[in-house]
Amino acid sequence: MVSVQIFGLKNSQETRAAERFFKERRATIHFVDLKQKPMSPGEIRRFLEKFGTAGLIDTEGKAWVDAGLKYLKMTEGDLLARVERDAKLLRLPLVRSGKLLSVGQDEATWKAMMAAPPK
Repeated sequence: MVSVQIFGLKNSQETRAAERFFKERRATIHFVDLKQKPMSPGEIRRFLEKFGTAGLIDTEGKAWVDAGLKYLKMTEGDLLARVERDAKLLRLPLVRSGKLLSVGQDEATWKAMMAAPPK
């Protein structure tokens, strides 16, 4: 059976879509509510290495604009510290299954996760 870890927010429509996708396919889901428990620096780094800052941060989202970040110049370290405090700045959900990672609503990668042999 496939096991996935979903990092997201309970009230995020995209996170709920990921949960629904994997539940319908009977995958084992380990949900991490980023409002309750922030991602560890190691987990953030894993996604950053694959997608980069631009792929991980939702620069078009309401949280980004409301925080006034649209016009600020920040170092990557400052930006990561900000993301650790406010998960709404991320493109959610972040999904991990083994070595496969996805950011946002990425059904093609989710299907690949379901097709991968279980570890």
